[in-house]
Amino acid sequence: MAYDNDNIFAKILRGEIPSDKVYEDDWAYAFKDISPQAPVHVLVIPKGPYQNMEAITRDGSDAEIGGFFRAIAKVAELSGVTDGGYRLIANNGEDGNQEVPHLHYHLLGGRNMGRMVKRFGI
Repeated sequence: MAYDNDNIFAKILRGEIPSDKVYEDDWAYAFKDISPQAPVHVLVIPKGPYQNMEAITRDGSDAEIGGFFRAIAKVAELSGVTDGGYRLIANNGEDGNQEVPHLHYHLLGGRNMGRMVKRFGI
């Protein structure tokens, strides 16, 4: 499936939709989630047109991939959650319930996040 240049995150990157910026560099843009699920809830997106993990790892340069993941770590540091810990979530594809067809990580923290998934069969 081709990248959709009209998805909401592409529009945010182009400045067509406002966002509450937390961090930006050459490789990534981070902004506060409009419906936070934790005291700290930031979305980190690559600046390139990557729909999912397969796309960025297949088509992204080493600099883009490395820069994107370094940006996630920088956002965690700037958000003050590195000492206590945080959760990263990236929903990928239909079965992963990815809602926006642009790769993005949710960085959640500021409290104990609890168990993420119950054990299978329990």
